Amino acid sequence: MITHIDNHQDAPLMIPGHEKEPGYELLEKVLLSYRQYYNINTESPMPPFDAEAVFTVHNEEYMLVRIAKFAEMDSCEYAFFAVRDHLDSAEAESLIRTAWEEGLRRADPKPNHRNTDVVVFMICNSMDDEVKKIVKKNNSHVSYRFSLWGWSNLKLIACETAGGKPATNRHGQTLSDLIRDIQNKTEKEK
Repeated sequence: MITHIDNHQDAPLMIPGHEKEPGYELLEKVLLSYRQYYNINTESPMPPFDAEAVFTVHNEEYMLVRIAKFAEMDSCEYAFFAVRDHLDSAEAESLIRTAWEEGLRRADPKPNHRNTDVVVFMICNSMDDEVKKIVKKNNSHVSYRFSLWGWSNLKLIACETAGGKPATNRHGQTLSDLIRDIQNKTEKEK
């Protein structure tokens, strides 16, 4: 259950006690990009994560009048953010497993359910090479009633604060564009 929802566009996003650490600076920039569409929880995220973001949308389509509804769908995305000084394979697997299990627990498959996706952002100062392999190989996917009741995908990204190419899985490739844009913007500001 989310106890704090941050929809204030002007208020700064801070993770209490970590304002100047490099990983948390990158996390804050990522959360700022999520702020427009997601409800962000930085005060009491699910352990072992440092922040959570939730996106939900309900869409209905009608034919001429509202009574003639021919389509309806719900879509959700749960994003979990973890910042670590060093990320090893055991920690990465634990974070991935915890987020995936929680995302599936929150999913509500039913006839109008389209998808419930889970995103795991792992930000670190350094990571083992094995972490990159774990992230790239993970293609977790669940289909509910042969996709008639929707599906769930796991989107993963592990990135180092020093830059370099982030590791993503197949579903999370668009997340690397976000990190690359943030890193380019940060370099231009310097």
